[in-house]
Amino acid sequence: MELWQIFLLTLVGIAAGFLNVVAGGGSLLTLPIMVFLGMSGPMANGTNRIAILAQNIVAVGGFRRQGFSNFRLSISLSLCALPGALVGAYLGNQLEGVWFHRVVAAIIIGVLLLMLFKKKSSPQSEALTELAPPGSRRFIASHVLMVLVGFYGGFIQAGLGFLLMAVLHRVLGENLVRVNMHKVFIIGSYTFFALGIFAWQGHVDWLPGLGLAAGNSLGGWFGSYFSVKKGEGAIKLIFYAALLAMAAKLLFN
Repeated sequence: MELWQIFLLTLVGIAAGFLNVVAGGGSLLTLPIMVFLGMSGPMANGTNRIAILAQNIVAVGGFRRQGFSNFRLSISLSLCALPGALVGAYLGNQLEGVWFHRVVAAIIIGVLLLMLFKKKSSPQSEALTELAPPGSRRFIASHVLMVLVGFYGGFIQAGLGFLLMAVLHRVLGENLVRVNMHKVFIIGSYTFFALGIFAWQGHVDWLPGLGLAAGNSLGGWFGSYFSVKKGEGAIKLIFYAALLAMAAKLLFN
């Protein structure tokens, strides 16, 4: 890649890192852009993991400095996600060409539909509302679901944040600030091993990946401090338009 392309990835990484920590969907920006810049599907999928790992390490530190950490629960959830992530990462190395484009485009469209028809609620009130402690049934269910979430994260990563938020908030019963706290720890934990599998298969381009990681880390740091304040209005419209354009490009080119 040329220098300007790496710089572009760094700028995109700032937005992606912020989105990943606050809600999810940052990889829906970075994966298509890396493909448009000439990477193969598996190479983009693997290179993206460098940025994901760096971003979540920074975000975990940001949450901890603000007094948000529960490493015991985060580790137990991560251990359940890890086996699925390893299998998913291995299969993700096999997905390339037109099928990679179609899978990413389908995920983009699915996420857009979920976002468009999501029930409206106040982010500030929902984020800090203390929910009832989870019973044993919800605790076990959330850990079982982590295996499937880990598989998806290892396989493609894009849009994973939305799935994790659903499991941690709706099933486990954590408020949204603690959801994001656990989310960055879980993703960071299994991404370390997933990145190793992609690197082993030769599907990591380190220099562009480090440029993207610099941007993701900065965005993740901001996201950990502003995770309760979700962007709305014009920013959301621009995000929708960009995702639609990327989905169309992937499907028809």
